[in-house]
Amino acid sequence: MSILWTFGKCLTALLPVYFAGYYRVSTSLVVFGLMVYSGWKHTRESKEARLKSAIRLLSPDQECSPSSISKSKRDLPAWVNFPDVEKVEWLNKVIQQAWPYIGQYLEKLLTETIAPSIRASSAHLQTLAFTKIDFGDKAMKVVGVKAHTENDKGQVLLDVYISYVGNVEINVEVKRYFCKAGVKGIQLQGMMRVILEPLIGDVPIVGAVTMFFIRRPKLDINWTGLTNLLDIPGLNVMSDSMIMDAIASFLVLPNRLTVPLVPDLPVAQLRSPLPRGVVRIHLIEADELAAKDNYVKGVMAGLSDPYALIRVGPQTFKSHHKDNTASPKWGEMYEVIIHEVPGQELEVEVYDKDPDKDDFLGRTKMDLGIVRKCKVVDEWLTLKNTETGRVHLRLEWLALQESAEKLEQVLKRNETVFSKTADPPSAAILAVYLDKAEALPMKKGNKEPSPMVQLSVQDKTRESRTSWNTINPVWEDAFTFFIQDPHKQDIDIQVKDNDRVQTLGSLSIPLSRLLECPQLSLDHWFQLKQSGPASRMHVNTVLRVLWMDEDAVASSMEAQKGAQQALHTSPDPSFATEGVLRIHLLEAQNLVPKDNLMGGMVKGKSDPYVTINVGGTTFKSHVIKENLNPTWNEMYEVVLTDLPGQDISLEVLDKDMDMKDDFMGRLKINLNDIIKSQHTDMWFTLNGVKHGRIHLGLEWLPTETQPEKLQQVLHYQSKSAYLNKAIPAAALLFVYLEAARDLPFKKSGKEPKVGAELLLGGTGYKTTVCERTSSPQWNEAFHFLVLDPRKEELMVKLSHCWDFSLGYVVIPMKELLSQPDLLLDQWLSLDGASPQSQILLRAQLKVLCPKVTESPKEYTEMPALPKTPVKETKPEKESVQKSTETAVPVTITSSVTAPEKKESEIPSKAPDVPSLVDLRPLNTSPDPNFGTEGVLRIHLLEAQDLVPKDNLMGGMVKGKSDPYVKISIGGTSFKSHVIKENLNPTWNEMYELVLVSASASEVLVEVYDKDIDKDDFLGRLHISLSEIIQAQYTDQWFTLNNVKHGRLHLVLEWLTKSTQADKLQQALQTQSINSYQNKASPAAALLFLLVERAHALPMVKGGKEPKAGAELVLGDTSYKTKVCDRSTSPEWHEAFHFLLHDPREDTLIIKLFSGWDQALGSVVLPIRELLSKPDLLMDQWQTLDGALPESQILLRANLKILVSKMDRKIEKPTEKHAEQSLEKPAEEIMERPSEKPMEKPAVDTFVGGRSEGRAPANVEQLKQEVKPTPRLDELIASTVPGGVSISEETHRVPVTDVNRDSSLEDLSKEPHSVPIVGGASKVMEPIKTTKSAADNEQHHLNPPDEHSEKGQPKVPASQPVAEKKTEVANSAYFLPQHTSPDPSFGTHGVLRVHLLEAQNLVAMDSLMGGMVKGKSDPYVKISIGGTTFKSHVIKENLNPTWNEMYEMILSPDPNLEVKFELYDKDIDSDDFLGRLKVKLGEIISSQYKDEWLALNDVKHGRLHLVLEWLPTVTQNDKLQQVLQMQSAQSYQNKASPSASLLSIFIDRAHALPLKKSGKEPKAGAELVLGESSYKTKMCDRSTSPQWREVFNFLVHDPRKDILVIKLSSGWDQPVGSLVLPMRDLLSQPDLLLDQWWSLDGASPESQILLRAQLKVLNSKMAALMALGTGPILSNKQVATTGQIRISLSHQKKLIVAIYACRGLVTSSKEGLDTYVSFILLPDKSKITKRKTAVKKKDLNPEFNERFEFDMSVEDARQRVLSVCVKHSSSFMSRDKDVIGQVQIDLAQVDFLSGVTEWFDLKEDNN
Repeated sequence: MSILWTFGKCLTALLPVYFAGYYRVSTSLVVFGLMVYSGWKHTRESKEARLKSAIRLLSPDQECSPSSISKSKRDLPAWVNFPDVEKVEWLNKVIQQAWPYIGQYLEKLLTETIAPSIRASSAHLQTLAFTKIDFGDKAMKVVGVKAHTENDKGQVLLDVYISYVGNVEINVEVKRYFCKAGVKGIQLQGMMRVILEPLIGDVPIVGAVTMFFIRRPKLDINWTGLTNLLDIPGLNVMSDSMIMDAIASFLVLPNRLTVPLVPDLPVAQLRSPLPRGVVRIHLIEADELAAKDNYVKGVMAGLSDPYALIRVGPQTFKSHHKDNTASPKWGEMYEVIIHEVPGQELEVEVYDKDPDKDDFLGRTKMDLGIVRKCKVVDEWLTLKNTETGRVHLRLEWLALQESAEKLEQVLKRNETVFSKTADPPSAAILAVYLDKAEALPMKKGNKEPSPMVQLSVQDKTRESRTSWNTINPVWEDAFTFFIQDPHKQDIDIQVKDNDRVQTLGSLSIPLSRLLECPQLSLDHWFQLKQSGPASRMHVNTVLRVLWMDEDAVASSMEAQKGAQQALHTSPDPSFATEGVLRIHLLEAQNLVPKDNLMGGMVKGKSDPYVTINVGGTTFKSHVIKENLNPTWNEMYEVVLTDLPGQDISLEVLDKDMDMKDDFMGRLKINLNDIIKSQHTDMWFTLNGVKHGRIHLGLEWLPTETQPEKLQQVLHYQSKSAYLNKAIPAAALLFVYLEAARDLPFKKSGKEPKVGAELLLGGTGYKTTVCERTSSPQWNEAFHFLVLDPRKEELMVKLSHCWDFSLGYVVIPMKELLSQPDLLLDQWLSLDGASPQSQILLRAQLKVLCPKVTESPKEYTEMPALPKTPVKETKPEKESVQKSTETAVPVTITSSVTAPEKKESEIPSKAPDVPSLVDLRPLNTSPDPNFGTEGVLRIHLLEAQDLVPKDNLMGGMVKGKSDPYVKISIGGTSFKSHVIKENLNPTWNEMYELVLVSASASEVLVEVYDKDIDKDDFLGRLHISLSEIIQAQYTDQWFTLNNVKHGRLHLVLEWLTKSTQADKLQQALQTQSINSYQNKASPAAALLFLLVERAHALPMVKGGKEPKAGAELVLGDTSYKTKVCDRSTSPEWHEAFHFLLHDPREDTLIIKLFSGWDQALGSVVLPIRELLSKPDLLMDQWQTLDGALPESQILLRANLKILVSKMDRKIEKPTEKHAEQSLEKPAEEIMERPSEKPMEKPAVDTFVGGRSEGRAPANVEQLKQEVKPTPRLDELIASTVPGGVSISEETHRVPVTDVNRDSSLEDLSKEPHSVPIVGGASKVMEPIKTTKSAADNEQHHLNPPDEHSEKGQPKVPASQPVAEKKTEVANSAYFLPQHTSPDPSFGTHGVLRVHLLEAQNLVAMDSLMGGMVKGKSDPYVKISIGGTTFKSHVIKENLNPTWNEMYEMILSPDPNLEVKFELYDKDIDSDDFLGRLKVKLGEIISSQYKDEWLALNDVKHGRLHLVLEWLPTVTQNDKLQQVLQMQSAQSYQNKASPSASLLSIFIDRAHALPLKKSGKEPKAGAELVLGESSYKTKMCDRSTSPQWREVFNFLVHDPRKDILVIKLSSGWDQPVGSLVLPMRDLLSQPDLLLDQWWSLDGASPESQILLRAQLKVLNSKMAALMALGTGPILSNKQVATTGQIRISLSHQKKLIVAIYACRGLVTSSKEGLDTYVSFILLPDKSKITKRKTAVKKKDLNPEFNERFEFDMSVEDARQRVLSVCVKHSSSFMSRDKDVIGQVQIDLAQVDFLSGVTEWFDLKEDNN
């Protein structure tokens, strides 16, 4: 019988295998069946064993032996305590055994299925082949499995927690491109949901397996040869990160992987099943949000501009932002599709809207399974990760109904739903399952199409995937749409080829048809329209009505309201009676030595440490090595009750390595004695040893419930520092946890076993776990030491058996500070639980007040230091006003009246002024020639018929020339740019020069041909200056002399000067409408300044009178006066002049110095103040800032407006033209306002031949610009210098739908009309067609009355024009007004690495065959992400000093590592000297780190680094400070610190010109700033391309740097360019520009839309260095031979002044005969070598000699000044000739302001 039983079992086991082979069932199905059977059997056996153990344990009749009891404890039954997530080790064993066979299946899948599919997808991949496929021996592991039983009965729902770290190796080769790549290692971790459905009544029971990740898993793929693979055409646009994202998102919800196990399954429905439901989210309001907007540099706190981001999986919504409120009311509604519950979560984040980077205001999360259970959740959710704030949400669960019975009720209810969002509430959702199509038509040429489908419902369009090269495509895709009203909406289906151009068929299905179908479902074949006769498509459409039973919800919410419970806790009377003992372990003396030397013959020392035991808590100090008088300075705190009988036990021990630590004494102190005395500070003698004592500070801290005490405690806390890094607690928190109520049930439906965990800082406690109940009670008390109650938070987390969360509550400590007696006792709602879940607790905060804080005297002796000096915090506007106040000399009456002041502004005590002051002049006495200079403006236009100088074929063929022009006037020369290969060149350049009428006799103009060797002469001409002055304006062609032929077109103008302020507007208008190729900007005014004298200047530091000199700075132009002899009332009588581009914005600064090194005061004079003076003249005394109250300076400032005759040389637009523009059809005309006129780029202009000036040009009234056509006659007309006196009506320039000015276009075509020439940076506003836009235009066209009073006439609006604008609104082409960048725009920061020095490096270079250790030649490699920097090599040095700086733009990724590696430079292979790593998150959190860091993986060595994460500010006033600090820093690697960070977002372009072939361009943009350049992607052919790309630049000087954007087609044919000076951003609010820009070199209507954001980099290290407290180089050698004082400046010539030496070192007793010799290197001929006179017998000689070198600033910056101090020794002298030397790199010298300082002299090493 037993044999038959065994045979039957074997037959039963083998029968499935036989049937599987007979019916050709897949091997994977057999393996899956075996896995299911093995799992079932293992689970059943384990369950039976546990049940037997339980029965054996509980059976009274059975004898319980110890072995049986222990076995029963090990095998507890499932109903005792079994977690939701089960460990399935058996499944891992099965996978491990089957892994080789799974690998074989996957290898077959790759080679037979995937590889042919890849080869067919692209012609470039036809030679792709897998050369190696090995899935390794490391199998995937299942960490745990959780089964869900609350879902549909027709499916099995599993959560599988997987972890795969595999040694996969797959290699692929593309033979056509000789490219190899592959994968070597994959890591995958995450929770995968597995759904087994449908369940069928036949083998294999399960119809299909669907797998997906609810949340994005952690995926890491180790690619090999990826760079080579991406060089293949068609794959070169991919990157490593894109591949990672594509693979990771392939299995993330809503994407699913469905594996059918039986045929004829609806795969599309399984891959995209109907959602579980829809959640309607009502974002109602928020309250108590944090205030993030500050004013007056943080002095005044504002509110916030909050908005909310709502996320559910991949679905994201953004609310509107509310301005300036902490309690926004949104009232917005959103609808999200829920695919899986439980699992999906709702996440809400709140931000403060800012122009640069939005501030984070908090976030909260909620499991949507709670919404499904409760149907409606309406509650306030507390925001996390912030100090304060909560948000009010109402969440409604909408179930899916299969019938339309309740549709009308839903539609009627939706009418009552209020929402401020654009989308109305939905009544249903539509699921479209796109199956396949048949017999589609062929493409042109009888080719098979690649069909794809576009599905549209109202304004929503979705696209299917493409089915390649077939007329019978199979898509099996699914789509979901929200439907507002099924009665009125249709679904439109378009079948197209993959190029989206050719339509293969169309279909339209009214949704009302679905309402008549059973179960609202329509599964049919549909005949396609506009297609073949047999073309049809199979589509399954399912409609589901969204229904919420409000009656059931209301009754459920009423039932959930329980009986009223106690409002407050009832703690034990002993609650909150504990106190805090603070122990300060200071030092010890005369301890017993325990370490013996030489076998005990010699007494050594000890390595003492202390253990302190009090109240069951033990503290241990650190060990002090070899010291009998150690100092610890450590602090410990412990919370104790004041019960009697408690002691403090202290032991001192000697730390030993091998044996037990030696005893060195003990001590016991009664706690009651400390409590009575409150504070004890004394020496205690140690017991149990011969000698030794210890110094302790013991304090029993009093507690207070007064919040005002906290500030004193925190102040004391900030001044305490201990070696064990302990921070004194500021308060003691007592928490009494009493009960909770209405907690949620477990997913199994059982009540939870609740425990609570309390967390504050790094301290945590747990309560007991209650028996099963939803309303547990604990009645337990806890206490916490709180370091800073303003910042810390208490979190109470409730969970079931510590593994299943039931909710939590967060209590910020600062909320307790606002409560009476610092006490909170009430019910609190739980987050992450049911809406009605609450917890009852009492939180009592008590401030710990040390004795030192109780004495007011002691507290006031340590006041908090102010953040900045008072002088620095004064607003800039106030300082300007002070500097420009009229200061009338004391006791002198005058007709010059000072501005009226309030009594508070009048000094309380007038300074004592000597009687000599009464004799000071009230006004200046200038020379009669003061202000007589004029301005010559030269317009170099073009030339014709020049002589060709470049010959071809050895002179047999005449070529062309490369002409340029050189203009000489007196000692000043201008040079134009070179025009390549052109005998009729056009320059269109402008130059300006300030001249006295008699200073030069003629203007010399010479034309040359640019050659490599010597330039060829093309002609010259002489023009008399007196004739130019007499004619005022000359525009003519001049014949070139000394050549056969050629002529030159010039406009020469001697500008008229006016003192009428109303002429300024006309000058600025003339300035704005002219643009020149050399980027010159015409000056609008000329400022004459006479600096006469000063009075009552302060003494210098030595008590001497100053040697006063004045420096005048206006823009980039500066002058210096002479230096007067020592006097407090110096006199200069010097005159200067400045060319001004915009007197309304320019500011003159006058700085007074003593010897150019010690500041005496300054005065700031805004030029706009002169505009309100009579005759634009100011002549008076000015008070000096930064000096004595009586210090004053007398000066005369006269402004003269430069009136050009250009505006009278261009004809006014005729009435005929105006009528033509008005007669245009209304649909072609539209008026565009100029809301923010862009300033033209400022350019270099020569001022008096002395310096350069820059100023922005105003384009305030310019409305439209048109570039002239390149025809010669039109070019001549367009380049005639002159502006038009344009009336207000001519400003109203109509534009067409592409911003083109038709009227001006007509004008440009006529030979006698002159079009207006525009600049490159003119603002192009987008088209506006709404009524508000028209009103806005009227506002700009009709300025208010107060503007009319200033000379701008008010012109009434024209009614007919307004009517035309309204008509255009229907057919205009709309463009976005501003960019819409990604939220991550502008979030990058700058990491600055200062590599300073190293010490004690390992010596790697050996001498004498390794017998003698040498040194090393160290250098450093710095790796940040994919960027590497390398320092220079320091020869033979173990303590090298680099002093190098590196910068990099990074995203703030806290996990990014900055790696440093040191190497020894060798000829063959460099030796390793150590490495270290620093997390970027640490640098970002600290902002500034100046540390010595130990090197790893070597015996010794350390590296000195300064790491800065530079804060960014958008305040223009910070720039000057940053630039000054920048100039004070120099580095060995010649790096220059950046001053700001520029972020550019290029959105799109519009109306680009067509190519020469007539095709649309393939547009790409290249951005160039300095030496940095980037390129955008290349768009498809279009005249309106879109890029939406972001770029970042480091800007060294925003005042000078220029961004150039070049647009081209295919990178070879230019289509336009844009020049954007950085200084234009400096005048914008928040340094931000976001608008349309006109393109140069393109069509008149061509524009580009971009956003430019400038952020100033505020370096802490630069500020520290400016204060003289920067990082100190330990290896820096101090000069030992003395110092030399040198002054360097440039005023037409390079000036070097040698003043004196001091502290010269000599071994001679007779002193030194010294002189100074210097040379400007490089200088082979030594023509720049100079030397001073010899000073006899003097170690502190004074030379005071000045030397001048005739060289430009650019040439000087290429030189190095080498200075030697020498001894003039006799022939027989033994003293060294060279005492010391110094080399000064002139590239680091600021010649503008000059440098005067002492330089260290170094010994001559030669």
